[in-house]
Formats: sequence, structure tokens, C-alpha cells
Amino acid sequence: YRVHATVLEQLTEDHRVHLSSVESFLGRALGMGPNVEIDYRSLPAEVGDLYLLATDGAYTHLDVAGVHAAIAHADDLDAAARALVASAQARGATDDLTVQLLRIDALPEDRALALLPPQREGLALPPPLSPRMQFEGYTIVRELHASSRSHVHLTVDDATGQQVVIKTPSVDLAAEKDYLDRFVLEEWVARRIHSPHVLRAASSERPRQHVYVAMEFVEGQTLGQWMTDHPQPGLDAVRSLVAQIGKGLQAFHAREMLHQDIRPENLLIDRSGTVKLIDFGSVHVAGLAEGTGATRADAIAGTLQYTAPEYFVGGEGDARSDLFSLAVLTYQMLTGQLPYGLQVVRLRSPAQLKQLRYVPVRHLRPELPAWLDGVLHKALQPQPVKRQEAVSEFLQDLQSPGAQFQRLRAPPLVERNPVMFWQAVSCVLGLAVLVLLGMRAYGN
Repeated sequence: YRVHATVLEQLTEDHRVHLSSVESFLGRALGMGPNVEIDYRSLPAEVGDLYLLATDGAYTHLDVAGVHAAIAHADDLDAAARALVASAQARGATDDLTVQLLRIDALPEDRALALLPPQREGLALPPPLSPRMQFEGYTIVRELHASSRSHVHLTVDDATGQQVVIKTPSVDLAAEKDYLDRFVLEEWVARRIHSPHVLRAASSERPRQHVYVAMEFVEGQTLGQWMTDHPQPGLDAVRSLVAQIGKGLQAFHAREMLHQDIRPENLLIDRSGTVKLIDFGSVHVAGLAEGTGATRADAIAGTLQYTAPEYFVGGEGDARSDLFSLAVLTYQMLTGQLPYGLQVVRLRSPAQLKQLRYVPVRHLRPELPAWLDGVLHKALQPQPVKRQEAVSEFLQDLQSPGAQFQRLRAPPLVERNPVMFWQAVSCVLGLAVLVLLGMRAYGN
């Protein structure tokens, strides 16, 4: 509850199903099902806000007057909570009695630390940037990337001398509100995640007049370029890169965020070999309002060929959707191909999921171990419930495959390479015919 001057504003619903006035049962709790379902609600916070958290054993025996009486002159909220518990006991409560009172005494002034993302109202779209131009306290050095939706420039912070990457939206997108809302969210996301495998936001706190994103500069190459330079990498090299990408994804998932756009161009490898996830324009943040990245097929946020099947058939994404994209990337690093080709992007209904046909990695790289196909095939299952539960499980399977994968054996030649199989059969049959003809001629 949020405690107001005269009323209690109920913010959440418990998961109890009432059969009658005296009989009820829990409808949802930790351990009751295979998955944890978490409710979210986004609310503005103000200094002085007071919140009451209570178990059903307590709140069913409390009323508005009793709560206000307990907190009216209480500078000690712990003492007020104990008073509420005592009041519930006096009214006959026998169940678990837990009460907690929370008061907001201060809120951060730094917008980067705020609970809600920055607003872009009042900010103008940047003008076209060019080398040696001054922009918002930065000197433009050179253009790093340009597309129809955004421009990326290397700059120098005039105050610190540090190299900073500035990303600006295209002026042609001034009318695309959803895109611009996601755009300003990118830097906010970066400031909330602390991982060596996630691109950091620049440290500047100067006020802004334009819409742009300021991030750290990483000198290196994209994973796409690395894949071009290493068309058939060893398994150990791939595992090392995938482990780093996975750790970056875990940092997102720990914050209840989905990256939703894992692809070679969104991964940077610096000179020390460290991999960093970049481009947070498709990130979905649980609990925020709409416009923070799609989780449904009607607005797929990421690059189609790396997107999980559930997005295409009207399902919702979760951490296993990012896992699917990571597995696609792993498969592509090893083979240069996609595990389902372009079948996934053509999906339109759940029934079509059964039509997806996984191409075993050993069909393209026969020298790779048989267990690897088992690990990848599980992570690439069309149904999310059949995949590994989390990125950590996938990484563990890649590094130390369990018995279920170790028991796998290489498929027969007719499955691995049917053309070669029938060529071999034809060759053997041809030799047999020649031998028989020779024996017949010798007999005559």
C-alpha cells in the first residue's frame, strides 16, 4: 500500500483465491510451478512517500484508522511497524505477521541514476555532424557508421580529453516517436548495467540541448569482421567468445532486461580480446511503460534472422529468446550458416514451428564433436520451454557437456552426407558388377 493522508492506496494484489469468507488458498507462490511469474508496476516516486508492506496475516486485521494512528507521530518506522503487528495480534491474528514501513527520504538528482528513463521533450534533433565541428561540448573527429536511422561519430570530450562515441538519430525520423523514445533509453540502459562485457555510457553529466547518446569508445573490430577473418574457427576460440557474450547477456537478465538484438554487428572485440555488447535500441525493460522495446511479434525489435521463433508467432520473449539468438550466433561462428536458414523469418503461426528443420552442425563441420550438436539443438528448439533454462546452463553445457550429450554419437554417413553415401554405394555396386562380369568372361 501507499499511505496517503486519509486513505491507503493498494498497489498490488496477493495471489490468494477465496472460495468463501472463511476458506482460501494460494494461487501462486515460489515453487508451485516450473517458472517464476513476477508482477510489475511503474509508479512515480516523490520524497516523503510512505509505503506499507504486509503479509495477509497482518493486513487482514488492520484498518485505515489503525495504520494512520500508528504512523501519525512516529519518527521510528520500525516502532510503528511493531505497533501494527501488535494491533493485528490484539484483533485475533494467528497467521504469519510481517509488517514493513518504507519512506522515501531523498531521490537522486542525477538523471542517470533515476528509476525512470530520461524524457526527450524539449530536446531538439541534432544537426548533421562533420569533422572539427563543436557539438554539446564535444569536438567531432570522424564518422564511424551511418545508416538511414542513426549516425555514429568519434568525438573528443572538450572537458576531459577522453574519446567518446556520439550516436545521433537521423533527422528524417523526427516524426517517429517510438523510435526516438527507444533511442534516449539506450544510454539509460548502459548506466544501469555494470559488466566488462557491456558497453559503458560516457561519464559526462552536462545538460543537453539535443537528442543523442554518449558512450565509451572501444577500439577493435566487430564480431562480424572476426567471423570473416576466421571462417572455420576452432571450438575453443568460439567457446571463449560465446562465454563473454553470455556474461554480458546475464548482466541484462539480472536487471530484468532483454537485449533482443544479438548479432555480429552488435558485438565489439577490443584489442585485449574482450567482447562487449553494444546497441541497446531494442532492449526491453520489464516494468517500464510501452516503447522500451517489443516483446511480441507485432513489433519485432531485433534483426530478423537472429530473432527467436516465438516473436514471429505472437508469443512473448524472455531470457530464453536471447539464448536462442546466442545459439544462432554460436552456430554461425562455427559454420558460417544459420541453423534454420531463413525458415524462421517466414513463420506466421505456432503450427508452423513443427516445420522447422535443424541442420546439424556436423553436416557442415564433421570434425566437431557429436555432443556439440546436442547442446546447440537444445538451445535452438523452436519452443522456448525445450531450451536450456538460462544462458548460464547453455554456457555450462558448452564447456562441460553432461552425460545426456556425451552419449550422443555421430550420425551415420547417410544422414551426415547422403550424396557421399549414395556415391559410395554406387561405387561399390559398380565394382561388384565389374567383378561379376570379369568372372563370367573368365568362365567362358
